[in-house]
Amino acid sequence: MTHPTITVAASLLPVTPTLGVVIAVLLLAAFLVAALAHLGHGREVLVAGVRAAVQLLVVALVIGQVVHHWWATLLFVLVMYGVAAATASGRITGVPWRPWAAVPLLAGTLPVLTLLMVTRLVPFDGLVLIPVAGILIGGAMTATVLAGRRALEELTVRRGEVEAALSLGLMDREARLEICRPVAAGALIPALDQTRTVGLVTLPGAFVGMLLGGASPAAAGAVQLFVLIGLLATESIAIAVLLELVGRGQITRSAANSR
Repeated sequence: MTHPTITVAASLLPVTPTLGVVIAVLLLAAFLVAALAHLGHGREVLVAGVRAAVQLLVVALVIGQVVHHWWATLLFVLVMYGVAAATASGRITGVPWRPWAAVPLLAGTLPVLTLLMVTRLVPFDGLVLIPVAGILIGGAMTATVLAGRRALEELTVRRGEVEAALSLGLMDREARLEICRPVAAGALIPALDQTRTVGLVTLPGAFVGMLLGGASPAAAGAVQLFVLIGLLATESIAIAVLLELVGRGQITRSAANSR
């Protein structure tokens, strides 16, 4: 007998050739709009869509194997962290890998993930650990990139104000933070808005996924709440650490990208 939730999930988004055609059409539409509107990311939209399709196919195959071995699960999480750190470094500094750019991601993700595992809310099970770690690492990466780019851009544009603050007796760290902290803190706004409007504007993936998996609405809501609050904690820590590193001059933009 077919479980009702399986039937609902299949009818909601059946994996058929039609789905592939619709995805291709949507990707092409996104590419054309970005190109015709001169948004400057037309090619990136197309490449990102193709990469996502290939990566998800590969990841789906890999996860099916690694979840059966603890060492493979840990290795997979480390690979996710490494890719996120390299992406953040490239976006912020213009250099594919700078060790300091990886610190905010680790500082934001590790405490939250450790707390969840110590309290056994997240068991050491690949099918649970990998998605939760991915959510937290992804949130930390997004917040770090947004905060880092805005902070360094502000320091470049308002260089004169930084020098003026130094002339008034402020230390280099304090002068930098005085200028870049307000704009960099805005990187937390997407997470705040998502948390404030959950259930009213959006029904995030964790909530919908739990419902389709057969969980009660109350259980789905509890899991979604834990994800949202976990992301707020992770991103807040990541942004705070990123700002400290920028203030101390540990994270800077490469000379080629500062012009």
